[in-house]
Amino acid sequence: MDKQQIVSFINENMFGIWFLIGAALVFWMQAGFAMVETGFTRAKNAGNILMKNLMDFCIGTVMFILIGFSLLLGEDVLGFIGKPGFDIFTSYANFDFSNFVFNLVFCATTATIVSGAMAERTKFLSYCIYSAVISALIYPIEAHWIWGGGWLSQLGFHDFAGSCAIHMVGGISALIGAAMLGPRIGKFSKDKSGKITKVNAFPGHNLPLGCLGCFILWFGWYGFNGAACTSGSQLASVFLTTTVAPAVATVVCMIFTWVKYGKPDVSMCLNASLAGLVGITAGCANVDALGATIIGLVDGILVVIVVEFIDQKLKIDDPVGAVAVHGCNGLWGTVAVGLFDYNNGVFYGGGFHQLGVQVLGVVCIAAYTAVAMTIVFTILKHTIGLRVSAEEEIMGLDIAEHDLASAYADFLPISATTMGGVTTETIDVTDLRDKKLAPIIGGA
Repeated sequence: MDKQQIVSFINENMFGIWFLIGAALVFWMQAGFAMVETGFTRAKNAGNILMKNLMDFCIGTVMFILIGFSLLLGEDVLGFIGKPGFDIFTSYANFDFSNFVFNLVFCATTATIVSGAMAERTKFLSYCIYSAVISALIYPIEAHWIWGGGWLSQLGFHDFAGSCAIHMVGGISALIGAAMLGPRIGKFSKDKSGKITKVNAFPGHNLPLGCLGCFILWFGWYGFNGAACTSGSQLASVFLTTTVAPAVATVVCMIFTWVKYGKPDVSMCLNASLAGLVGITAGCANVDALGATIIGLVDGILVVIVVEFIDQKLKIDDPVGAVAVHGCNGLWGTVAVGLFDYNNGVFYGGGFHQLGVQVLGVVCIAAYTAVAMTIVFTILKHTIGLRVSAEEEIMGLDIAEHDLASAYADFLPISATTMGGVTTETIDVTDLRDKKLAPIIGGA
């Protein structure tokens, strides 16, 4: 074995190991999503949210084994789907273990995005079902178009780590789900004619938890964007762009909210960090520091504008800003590849071909996702129902769905204020479990 063969052998095995380490980092991001979503919502639903973030990965694994993986990376059929199969059971010795694990952790991320926008009022059973459908059918089919040899990859569509395939798809699904589900009780004040007159903020119960989740996600994103790298220089470049874009987005958001509101907004800046990460994900390996800076700059402003637009204009209740962070910035990041790709981007002398392919891909995947998820949510709404009852929502989903008095029962007395309500009366846990005090817990 000569020197070149030795170097090639070392590189192949080293990056094969890094590929799996990167997958583990992406799995760790589930903890980040759980913390962000829990911290940005009310304490009476904390246990329910943790359960959802656990189950979307576990249910997703089952569905990915049964059908998802083969639809994504099976033998291409007409450029649209992979050929279904059970190689994981029938040909285990020759099975592609690494690709299965790597794509599984990405698949779970798509489902998790949806839970944030539909938090605090969704039936747990309905959540489990639509999470399973996303992992089995929605994500694998559109991801096959991009990464599995499908028609978009044949056109040269570029989404290195999932701004479109994961984040935009999750954000669109979240928007449709939140719109069909309706707002949380008390989110919008109405006059006698039923016209919405005011949007009420529901502050998250634990901002430090949300901040911790943000840092966990940023840490995991180095694996999210970098795991597929095949050389040291490419990996280093990806790490750089994955740092620059969210940092710029956060600084820009701080300045923007400082000017707009008179004070820098903490929760919005946390979301801006995530928006910057989402925005750079598609082009992380194909843009330079200047491109990453401009992408991050737009991310930091876009997240603020879209959060307000969804609240104030569309009147859709998104408790954690998932649609703005993932949907809109995923779309922007995918299109931005056509502008800032240092090989084919408009601003780097590459003409408009790549931009056209990126726009085509975004439109087609958005249309497919919107139609498919509308069908899924409509069926659920008219069969088992999407939404819990008003009594269960006011009481909190921890007790209503899981018979859990409080996610924090060992740390402080349970009171209506702690549970998200409007009084400070201490509540007996046994009474809470019997649902005798449902009307006073949760407030408006």
